[in-house]
Amino acid sequence: MNIDGTRESLPQGNGHGGHGGKTTDTIWRPFAITSTRSSTVCVVSVLLFVGALISTQMLDTSNFVGGLAQMPLLSTKSKGESPKKHRQQIEVPLDCSAYELTKSCPSSYPTTTDEEDPDSNLNATCPEYFRWIHEDLRPWAYTGITLDMVERAKATANFRLVVLNGTAYVEQYQKAFQTRDVFTLWGILQLLRKYPGKLPDLDLMFDCVDWPVIKSIDYGGPNATTPPPLFRYCKDNETLDIVFPDWSFWGWPEIRVKSWVPLLNDLMEGNQKMGWDEREPHAYWKGNPEVAETRQDLLKCNVSDQQDWGARVFAQDWKKESKAGYKTSNLADQCVHRFKIYVEGSAWSVSEKYILACDSVTLLVQPRYFDFFTRSLKPLQHYWPIKPNDKCRSIKHAVDWGNTHQQEAKAMGKAASEFINEDLKIDYVYDYMFHLLNEYGKLLRYKPTVPQNAVELCSESMACPAQGLNKDYMMESLVKGPSVTSPCTMPPPYDPASLRNLLSEQENSIKQVDEWEKKFWENQKI
Repeated sequence: MNIDGTRESLPQGNGHGGHGGKTTDTIWRPFAITSTRSSTVCVVSVLLFVGALISTQMLDTSNFVGGLAQMPLLSTKSKGESPKKHRQQIEVPLDCSAYELTKSCPSSYPTTTDEEDPDSNLNATCPEYFRWIHEDLRPWAYTGITLDMVERAKATANFRLVVLNGTAYVEQYQKAFQTRDVFTLWGILQLLRKYPGKLPDLDLMFDCVDWPVIKSIDYGGPNATTPPPLFRYCKDNETLDIVFPDWSFWGWPEIRVKSWVPLLNDLMEGNQKMGWDEREPHAYWKGNPEVAETRQDLLKCNVSDQQDWGARVFAQDWKKESKAGYKTSNLADQCVHRFKIYVEGSAWSVSEKYILACDSVTLLVQPRYFDFFTRSLKPLQHYWPIKPNDKCRSIKHAVDWGNTHQQEAKAMGKAASEFINEDLKIDYVYDYMFHLLNEYGKLLRYKPTVPQNAVELCSESMACPAQGLNKDYMMESLVKGPSVTSPCTMPPPYDPASLRNLLSEQENSIKQVDEWEKKFWENQKI
């Protein structure tokens, strides 16, 4: 944020030829040619006037230090001109009483944002990762999206979402694992509360399973059909699924993970409890190793009587944790190691953002999958890359490097947590959703209609009958009312050259680490 520079922009008169000196000469010169009596009268009058000002505290003596030009300027606004007022955000609470009586969504919520804050046009450009929206939608840039394309995505979808005139309708196909679909839909409803009337009509399919399924190889060649657009939480370089923020931003009640705003606050407070120098000089990981071979392989890097790879890894027993009330699974209490390991599960893992937020150096086992924001993370700036096929030796080298280059290591950990705290704040999560859905809506080549088996969905229909942690997390993540500012400004797409350069820089940084690691182990043999 820029500090207001109004005070510094005032003219300064310190005897350097400014307006202050000229003004003084002009005021006092006439008194030099009058009679002594007149001069005396005038001097006495002036002294009386100055004394009156001092006695009534109307004079700020600091204004005279640099001459009269430093005195506060009078307003130049005309009588009819009123100062700009910042628009006050209105709060629209849930109307559960009316919903319980009618079992229908209320119509009292604003459907448009007629007036925006006068400073809303000063909104910053969105973070860099927003540029990937253009890339994710590129398969349909020239053909647009037809009804047939959308309906072909139904094969694996958990639900279909239609938005008409700001109202959401959902057709459920199959229940998602745990409450993934519930909190994904809740997040979309909060987006509609934040920016009422700003989204176009929409028709989309959403798959809540981890693994992407729209393989690019199936849609290549001269006779290939256009791929079906399917939203999900992650993808890889071989798939065309459209990535969308995951459900955990609004809470994960099954394992008691709070919604993003209070959780991020907890993580930032946790960082303050223990400085980097005071933390354990090891690499930490805790999770479920049963979901992926790469995690089982990581367990081999744990300390033993024969070898210390610098890692402290723990298998998470979720049944045991559940019975104990998840007392040892508080994410904010896990920022006590200088290094934290991220390794994928069956696909991408939601834990990545929690690990990056810790001020610790993130040791990122080179991933196959990515979500909506991780493509803008830079090796050696936000994380240290770890070889997936030689984890233990790679972790040992990273820990040794960080403990012998502590200033660089601390800076890397801080850069990652600042990225999460600033570029992944909840307002940007909503803005990413907004721009993605807005650009997607522009591609539709038909007018969406409400599916026959769809039901209207609103915050009341989800939160009012909810119970337990589901209700708690919905209420703590509820958007209070329409935003007083517009979404951030969408950055332009990558041109081919800049995209190649970006990917090349990332690849070169990883190669640099490989070279350092190779020399490190060569020196160990000496």
